[in-house]
Amino acid sequence: MDKKKVAVPLVCHGHSRPVVDLFYSPVTPDGFFLISASKDSSPMLRNGETGDWIGTFEGHKGAVWSCCLDTNALRAASGSADFSAKLWDALTGDELQSFEHKHIVRACAFSEDTHLLLTGGFEKILRIFDLNRPDAPPREVDNSPGSIRTVAWLHSDQTILSSCADIGGVRLWDIRSGKIVQTLETKSPVTSAEVSQDGRYITTADGSTVKFWDANHFGLVKSYDMPCNVESASLEPKFGNKFVAGGEDMWIHVFDFHTGEQIGCNKGHHGPVHCVRFSPGGESYASGSEDGTIRIWQLSPASHDENDSLPGNGPTGKVKVSADDVAQKIEVLHISKEGKTAEKDKATDA
Repeated sequence: MDKKKVAVPLVCHGHSRPVVDLFYSPVTPDGFFLISASKDSSPMLRNGETGDWIGTFEGHKGAVWSCCLDTNALRAASGSADFSAKLWDALTGDELQSFEHKHIVRACAFSEDTHLLLTGGFEKILRIFDLNRPDAPPREVDNSPGSIRTVAWLHSDQTILSSCADIGGVRLWDIRSGKIVQTLETKSPVTSAEVSQDGRYITTADGSTVKFWDANHFGLVKSYDMPCNVESASLEPKFGNKFVAGGEDMWIHVFDFHTGEQIGCNKGHHGPVHCVRFSPGGESYASGSEDGTIRIWQLSPASHDENDSLPGNGPTGKVKVSADDVAQKIEVLHISKEGKTAEKDKATDA
């Protein structure tokens, strides 16, 4: 545990205000990618393994609360306080579509088949946009009982998960009927809800508790009390044997999934931790903080079945992609015509 405390993360600078959401893409032929949402209104795309900055999506005029990438990491989406959700080309940085809302958009999520975008926010309305017909009016699901904080898809896009900012519980909506079919009860509002990579578990953070739910039968599998109020939690995706949680004490806590015992504690952020997410191969995890930085933490080699030859490389070594490869493929992912902002961000990230 002492060794974990002195872990040195990759520190990703660039955001000028708090980082409030992180999302990893699945592994693609070009590696995997990390997108971050910040109150500075400019989501950023990075190489998920090295943390190297790839580009900044410019166009929002308010804090960006949520961000995500589709299954192939070809498109990005973001939800903002400027009353819009935007769809982006993740290769060029171009804004493809802006979906207008009547209030702040707090959450967004691509469907598994990548054809739909789900949004939610202060309006208490879940909206589903058909990305094959982006100009068509969205489908509106029955009103949420409170302001929407998180959204996710499960059951091959047949079920929607949502939580509220002002009341406890996670609601599961049947897509066909648009009605709530199940509520997972929590004492405090759920600030983070993640569907595990294998679809088995829903991981939630509420107050000072992290809970794991059966994603198919909706029973409570495990519930652990945390050392402080936590805002986010993430389950290791490959083995499912540990999870990370972060919150107001500014530390990233690592726990054994089966016993709830703390097995690591990483210090480094200078403000509360708003979001934590495991990379798709489970070899590292990222944290975003009030201090405006993203930190990528490596799991110890003992956590893997085999020793990795390079830091941050996936267990099989097949997903490694260099920053040069990414840069060559992506070229310049920036909208700024003059390129001044791109230069500024590169300088800030250095």
